[in-house]
Amino acid sequence: MAKEPGGEQAIAKRAAKGICSPRARLEMLFDPGTFVEVGGLVKAPGASEAGYGDGVVTGHGLVFGRPVAAFSHDQTVMGGSVGEMFGRKVSTLMEWAGKLGCPMVGINDSAGARIQDAVTSLAWYAEMGRRNDLLSGLAPQVSIILGKCAGGAVYTPANTDILVGVEDKSYMFVTGPEILKAVNGEDISAEDLGSAHNQARWGNIHHVAADEKAAFEWVREYLQYMPSSCWETPPVINPGLEPEVTDSDRELNTFMPDSDNAGYDMRDILVKLFDDGAFHEIGELFAPNILTGFARVDGHSVGVVANQPSVMAGTLDTDASEKATRFVRICNAFNIPLIFLVDTPGILPGLVEEEKGTIRRSGKFLYAYVEADVPKITVVLRKAYGGAYAVMGCKQLGADINFAWPTAKIAVMGAESAAVLLTRKQTEGLSAAAADKVRRDFIDFYNVMMANPYLAAEKGYIDAVIEPAQTRLQLRKALAQLRDKKVLRAPRKHFLMPI
Repeated sequence: MAKEPGGEQAIAKRAAKGICSPRARLEMLFDPGTFVEVGGLVKAPGASEAGYGDGVVTGHGLVFGRPVAAFSHDQTVMGGSVGEMFGRKVSTLMEWAGKLGCPMVGINDSAGARIQDAVTSLAWYAEMGRRNDLLSGLAPQVSIILGKCAGGAVYTPANTDILVGVEDKSYMFVTGPEILKAVNGEDISAEDLGSAHNQARWGNIHHVAADEKAAFEWVREYLQYMPSSCWETPPVINPGLEPEVTDSDRELNTFMPDSDNAGYDMRDILVKLFDDGAFHEIGELFAPNILTGFARVDGHSVGVVANQPSVMAGTLDTDASEKATRFVRICNAFNIPLIFLVDTPGILPGLVEEEKGTIRRSGKFLYAYVEADVPKITVVLRKAYGGAYAVMGCKQLGADINFAWPTAKIAVMGAESAAVLLTRKQTEGLSAAAADKVRRDFIDFYNVMMANPYLAAEKGYIDAVIEPAQTRLQLRKALAQLRDKKVLRAPRKHFLMPI
C-alpha cells in the first residue's frame, strides 16, 4: 500500500493521463538499482492507508556514480499538495543534502498548498524555502516541472538553479486558470497562462524537453557538468582529445562571412571549439540573441557565454543581460571557468528598453562578471562595439586572458555609424554620389586603422591576436594556466547587486 497509496484508482488515473508514477520518475533520474527511499511509511496524523507518504516520495541514489538527493510529488495523493509530513520529509532530505554536500533534484507535480491544512501547509512551504537558502550556492539544485504546478509549487522551484519542463505536459502559474476565473473573471487557458514553452520564452524555465524521459536525461547530463558541491570540482571526462590542430579547426580560418553585417549561427563555431562538439545549452528559448551553456575544454567543465549573430545581430538587450547574469553566477558559485565569445554590435537602445529598466537590470550583468572570481577568458571573433565590448568580458572588467581573431573589430561603434557622425561636415553640399564616396572611404579607413584588433593589442587590452584555427588549443593552454586561480576579497556581509 505504501508503494501505491492511491491504489488501483490512482494507477488507472495516471494511465489515462499518460504520466509516470513518482517512483518511476525517480528511476529515470538515478542509476539503475541505486535509489534508496526514505520516509515511505510516513503518514499525516489521522490519515487513512491512502495517505502513506503524504504525497511525496523522498530518497537518494547515484547519478553517474555520484550521490544525489531527490523528491518526487505523488499527484494521486491529495493532488501532491503540501501537508505537514510532506514538508517534514522534503525539509529533512534538503538538510541531508546540505550535510553531505550533494545535488538536490525536485520533481514537481503539485497543486500547491493543501487547503485543508490551512496555515500548516504555508508554514511548511516556508520551511522548505528556508532550506533552499541552505543549499543555494552550496550544492546544485534542479527542479523538474511536470503536470500543473501552482502557487508554492512554483515559488520554491524558482529559487533553485535550473528549471526543466516537458512540452505539452508542464505548466507553471502563481494562480491557476480556474481560480483566476472565479476571483476576477479572467478567462484564460492553462496553455496561455503557463505552458512550458511560454514559461521558457519568459525565462522561468531553462530547458523544455520533448518528453519525461528526455527531461531526466538532460538533467543527468547537466549534473555531469557540475561538481557535487562548491567544495569540489566537476568530473573530468575524456581529457587529451585531439592535441593537435585538426581539419575541423582549420575550417574556422575561412568561417567568418566577408560582410560585417552577415549573420551566422554561433553554434557552428561552438561545435568546433569544445570537446566532442558538445554544448549543453541553458535557456534556449529565452533571449536567443545570447547563448549560455556548458561545454568541456580538455575534459574540464566550462561555462560559455556567446553572442548569437543570427538573432538581432547578437545585440545585447535587457533579457539577454539577465539571462547571462544568472548563468555567470551559477558558474561562479560552482567554480566553473567562464569563456566569452564575442560578436555584438552593441547594446539595444530605445524607449522600450528604457521602460524595462534596462539601466538597472542590465547592470546586473556587469556586476556579476566583476564579482565572478573563476578563470575568465574572452575571445573577440568579430564585432565588439560600445558598452557591449565592456560587459562581454573585457580586460578592464577582470578577464584573465583576452584573445581576438584577425577579423575582430573593437571600437566605440561600427564604421557605418561613425561615418554618419564624423563625415557630416565633409559631405555638406556634395552630390549624393560624392557624399557616398566620402563615407565609404571613411568606413574603409576606420575599419583598417581604428577598429582593428592590433590597435587594442598594442594598448594591452588584447593579449594575443590568434588564428581562428588555434582557438581550441589556445583555450586549453589558457585554462591550464589559470586552473589554480584564487582571489581574496576584503570581508563584508554581502555585495549589493542592482536588483
